[in-house]
Amino acid sequence: MTTVDPAVLEELGRLRSRVPELSGSVLATADGLVVAHDSHGLEPDTLAALAAAHLALARRFAHAVSHGDLRESVVECDGGYITSYTAGLNGLLTLVTSGDANLAMVHLEARRSVRRLVKLMAVQNATAAQQQLPPPPPPPRPEIPTQSGPSAPLARRTPMATLPTVARHHQAAG
Repeated sequence: MTTVDPAVLEELGRLRSRVPELSGSVLATADGLVVAHDSHGLEPDTLAALAAAHLALARRFAHAVSHGDLRESVVECDGGYITSYTAGLNGLLTLVTSGDANLAMVHLEARRSVRRLVKLMAVQNATAAQQQLPPPPPPPRPEIPTQSGPSAPLARRTPMATLPTVARHHQAAG
C-alpha cells in the first residue's frame, strides 16, 4: 500500500471548502485506482473505476470527432453533476456536486486544483523514483558455444517427434 502525500489530501480538503456543494472528490489513475479521496458517503473505489471507464469512452468520443485530447467531462443528473478532469498523463480528478452548484465555479476551482495536484504528484513520483533501489543485475547467462562457418540448420520438429517414445513404437507397430 502506498502512502498518500498529505499535501494531496490537503488540496482535496481545500477544494471542498471552496466548493460547498461538493459531495466528494476522488483523485485516481486513468485505469481506476484511487490515489486519494475526500468522499464521505461515497465509495471512492467504485467512483474511481466508473470515472476511468467514462474517461476512456469520452477520450474515444473526442478523438472520433477530431477535437484533440480530452480535458474534462460533465455528466448532468437530476440531483447534480459529476465532473471529471484529466490530471497529467495518467490522472483523473472526479467531483460529485449537488444540483445547486455553480458549474462555472466548480470548473474554475477544479482546474486550479488539478494544476496543483499535477505538480504535487510529479514531486511525489520523482521522490519515489529517487528512493527506489536500482534493479538487481540479471543472472549470468550460460555461455553458448559458437560455431565457425555457416550456422547449423535447426532441428525439424514433427508431430511424431513430440510423442513419447512408447507411443511412437506402438504406432509404428500398428
